[in-house]
Amino acid sequence: MDQTANSYLTTRVMSASPQELRLLLLNAAVKHAQQACEGLRTKNFELSFNGFSQARAIVLELVNGISPDADPELAENVRNVFLFVYRELMDASFEKSVERTAKVVELLEYERDTWILAMEHIAKEQRGEIAPGREAGKSATPATAATGAMPGSTSRTEPSNAPPPQHKPLSIQA
Repeated sequence: MDQTANSYLTTRVMSASPQELRLLLLNAAVKHAQQACEGLRTKNFELSFNGFSQARAIVLELVNGISPDADPELAENVRNVFLFVYRELMDASFEKSVERTAKVVELLEYERDTWILAMEHIAKEQRGEIAPGREAGKSATPATAATGAMPGSTSRTEPSNAPPPQHKPLSIQA
């Protein structure tokens, strides 16, 4: 990575809210899992190894960033999803399975799209466009469980007003 791109990324990370940092991690996990899949498809095992290694490291960082403060049960459920993703990355890597890796990419994309929807929902609540879905202190959204931020707390920048992503059904088998 050249110095200009590196300084841009550093600035972006340093100025991002906790929710945006999580989105950056999810985007990077998707990118590296796709890279691993492409490496397996083309028999470029160095590319697949690097993709799997980076994706696993990012997924562990996502697990470590989950705060149980707002809603311990939700936090545990989110943690279990990412631990499942981690195990699938490990197994797909050992088996050199393109199909299994593609399913992990699909699941990570789904998580990223869900995260974007949660961020947009919180931003609308903060702007007063919609009423809060739950009373403060009773339960949290996935965004608050993952970052520890409570609804109504301010973020430095708000997500885009792009239309919400369309979700497709998943067929992940344990």
